[in-house]
Amino acid sequence: MSYIDGFVLAVPTDNKQRFIEHAKTANSVFIEQGALRVMECWGNDVPKGKVNDFYGAVQAKDGETVVFSWIEWPDKATRDAGMGKMEELMKTDPRMNPEKNPMPFDGMRLIYGGFEPVVVLGEGKQ
Repeated sequence: MSYIDGFVLAVPTDNKQRFIEHAKTANSVFIEQGALRVMECWGNDVPKGKVNDFYGAVQAKDGETVVFSWIEWPDKATRDAGMGKMEELMKTDPRMNPEKNPMPFDGMRLIYGGFEPVVVLGEGKQ
């Protein structure tokens, strides 16, 4: 069964195209490290909650859009090995170097975690 890294972040809406370009460049590295696919999803129907919501989770400000992303790996071992190489790649690969491919958002407000699927239905189910 696959393994998923999930991310939620707030991106200045005016930086949408910069974000897409950054993601295409950086995400190719995850594929090279064994990821099956990477999805970057630009929020366009994200409701505000009464108690909690995506905006609050990433402290989104006016003029920012919530982005929901995930990386699908074949298994946790492949993910752990791939993510283990990222620190080195941030120093050696310009696609991952924040000085050469700067994040067009505040990475301090990004939330993420690793998840083991427990129910998979539809296309691509295992």
